Amino acid sequence: MSAAILHGVLLAFGLILPLGAQNVFVFNQGVSQPTFKGAIPVVITASLCDTLLIISAVLGVSVIVLSVPVLQTVIFSIGLLFLLYMGWSIWKSEPANLNQKEEAMSPKKQIMFAMSVSLLNPHAILDTIGVIGTSSLRYTGPEKIGFTATCIVISWLWFLGLAISGKIVGNLDTGGKLLKVINKVSATIIWGVALYIVIELYNMLKELSVVLPVM
Repeated sequence: MSAAILHGVLLAFGLILPLGAQNVFVFNQGVSQPTFKGAIPVVITASLCDTLLIISAVLGVSVIVLSVPVLQTVIFSIGLLFLLYMGWSIWKSEPANLNQKEEAMSPKKQIMFAMSVSLLNPHAILDTIGVIGTSSLRYTGPEKIGFTATCIVISWLWFLGLAISGKIVGNLDTGGKLLKVINKVSATIIWGVALYIVIELYNMLKELSVVLPVM
């Protein structure tokens, strides 16, 4: 059991540490929200989405879903649109005044963006399936439960830590100068992920064009 838990800790950190659209968005909300409470929706949403992906990967559900090329293309296309809009929204946003809460992103918008960057993000989906799903195959019974639970707990703690770190940075940047830079960097990274999806979609459509005529 202890080996499975340690494996889960190392694996979860290895997957979640690299800078990506999901991490950037959670940190950005920690910085831009007037209070830490304002960033709770994005923390909970990102954590729940990761929990869903991890459980689906361990149970093999996600592999079945992504084995359908047309469905995979639809998911990635929707994700591309969300990422393009999210990047544009963050790029043009002005730093929220700490005394004007209405300027910060609303909980509804946080939830929508967090879901799109988590569930429609090829990096998150493929890494979860390819690494966590595959690694879980070596465990059974209590060990598999321990491995899965560990990955989920690390995910929740990580997003909470990101939001807290963002809030600390936000408190130090009361003038909003640093947040302007963070917004531009965040939008650029998110658009970078969108570009990756465009390339993936192009390859998928090429494969479909070859398969469909044969069918």
